Amino acid sequence: MTKIHIVTDSTADLTTEQLAQYSIHVVPLNIQIDGKSYIDGIDVQAESFLEMMRTSKELPKSSQPAVGVFQELYDELGKNGDKIISIHMTGGMSGTVKSAQAAAGITNSDVTVIDSRFISYALSFQVIEAAQLVQQGKLVEDIVKHLDNVREKTKLFVVVDTLDNLVKGGRIGKGRALIGSLLSIKPIASLEGGEYTPVHKARSHKQVVQYLFKQFIDDTVGKTVKYVGLSQANGYAMSDPLKKLIEDSGFNDVQVAFTSPVISTHTGIGAIGFMYTVE
Repeated sequence: MTKIHIVTDSTADLTTEQLAQYSIHVVPLNIQIDGKSYIDGIDVQAESFLEMMRTSKELPKSSQPAVGVFQELYDELGKNGDKIISIHMTGGMSGTVKSAQAAAGITNSDVTVIDSRFISYALSFQVIEAAQLVQQGKLVEDIVKHLDNVREKTKLFVVVDTLDNLVKGGRIGKGRALIGSLLSIKPIASLEGGEYTPVHKARSHKQVVQYLFKQFIDDTVGKTVKYVGLSQANGYAMSDPLKKLIEDSGFNDVQVAFTSPVISTHTGIGAIGFMYTVE
């Protein structure tokens, strides 16, 4: 009987237990820092990477997996006629999905590549949903259609604590960063449409928490909350009180993880990502 395999990348916040439970395959991205190259999640971990980044003189760089890495995995998984659904971080922040698409075009295996339009837990929500549907015996086209629906019902916000990495990464100019730092501005952005989109400016951690919690309540009123995830790069000053507010509001399954090195390279130390999905 033909099987369906699920593939994702290392920016998805998935536990070892989830990977084993759903037989999910992960293709890691690469990180370059201080002249050395690391494989995300293999020889560099999220928490230890924050200290490496703090002491580094230059902004770390990330790179998508090579086409050949994807092709090798696709060839192996599909050699017996099995199908593959490959779900990846937004193409608005990385060329990972393009590498996957290129590999899908040259492998003999039947591969469907999906741009999740998200990162972190918001990516993993789609991966888990797909894996659960595979276990239920659903067809590829049914799974793809369901993920379209999940994507429409997912929100993701990113908050940076300092503007340093945004400047180094060319996302904002030094002049704006200087003004922002003087005013202690904490930019809040969404990943609407898969791209970093500023939506609000707060002047304290408390204001960030209040804004995000209000968005959560407004978006979920009268609906069933299915997933909530908090990804933080030592951003406890925002993630801890926000988690408590959400739990006090009645949702007790808030998932929390350190931000993956690829993402924290963009956001910097102290940042958080806040994601949720409704049914």
